[in-house]
Amino acid sequence: MSQSINQQRRRFLGIAGGILAVSRLGFIGSAQAQAQSKPALPAIKAGSHTTIGPVKQINAGVLDTGYVEMGPASGPAVILLHGWPYDIHSYADVAPALAEAGYRVIVPHLRGYGTTRFLASDTMRSGQPVAVAADIIALMDALKIEKAVLGGYDWGARTANIMAVLWPERCKAMVSVSGYLIGSQAAGKMPLPPKAELQWWYQFYFATERGREGYAKNRHDFAKLIWQLASPQWKFDDATYDRSATAFENPDHVDIVIHNYRWRLGLAEGEAKYDAFEKTLAQAPVIAIPTITMEGDANGAPHPEPAAYARKFSGHYEHRTLTGGIGHNLPQEAPQAFTQAIIDISKA
Repeated sequence: MSQSINQQRRRFLGIAGGILAVSRLGFIGSAQAQAQSKPALPAIKAGSHTTIGPVKQINAGVLDTGYVEMGPASGPAVILLHGWPYDIHSYADVAPALAEAGYRVIVPHLRGYGTTRFLASDTMRSGQPVAVAADIIALMDALKIEKAVLGGYDWGARTANIMAVLWPERCKAMVSVSGYLIGSQAAGKMPLPPKAELQWWYQFYFATERGREGYAKNRHDFAKLIWQLASPQWKFDDATYDRSATAFENPDHVDIVIHNYRWRLGLAEGEAKYDAFEKTLAQAPVIAIPTITMEGDANGAPHPEPAAYARKFSGHYEHRTLTGGIGHNLPQEAPQAFTQAIIDISKA
């Protein structure tokens, strides 16, 4: 190869390399500009808000549902769902931050919690997960919310997952702590490895009449123990716990909780009107709506590993694991990260 050809080749490669470098710098600069132009979420310190309210009431489906509403009525709707044994105070820091960001935030007491009551005395006090999901659809209808971003953990995440499968047209996006939680009675009957079974000790306790009576008699201390086991590094004080514990004095609470866990083991019947839905859910269907799943690095409650459920989400998907000793009640322990996830997925 002649010297002139080599010089031309070097000149060409040098020009190409320069163009590539400039284009890369341009991309980085554009990305940095976009990041800088994105309004930063104000710092949220866990425990900044000790109360959440006022609580409103509305007839929705079979319930007179107690809920908190914050933010502009015209803002994009966000529904935040608590778990067991927790309540709406899990979102005491998250809800105001989202409202300040322009969202219409709804935080309901699930059936059997707080001020939520059944409208009829003869309605089955069912804790069947699909019934809880149907409650939220009924609440959306009552509040004239066509579509919402869902956020939840524990029972709340399971409820959001079920809604995303059965009513995807009502769900814009979702933040789901501990990922994919849709189950079935058939799956619940399958034995787990011994260590996993040990984590579910309270489910087996609730399967007995001794467990039912024990929970009814000692629910305050029982639920506090669950908090400690599920979030072993969360240093909550008595006042924080007691604010939520009042929600467990609901007259239907014990019936709902006991039925939920017995139903999961196939020890209690569900409602026949949901049989078709249960057949769908038993197939462990993929969730198509945009989703961010989250997990705390110190979650002491039973939960699947993120790798086990990543393929259960077919739309826009991202997983975030939080470090620093974050346990099961992730929204209350890490409100900044949870709030940011809601904002991010709402724009996906």
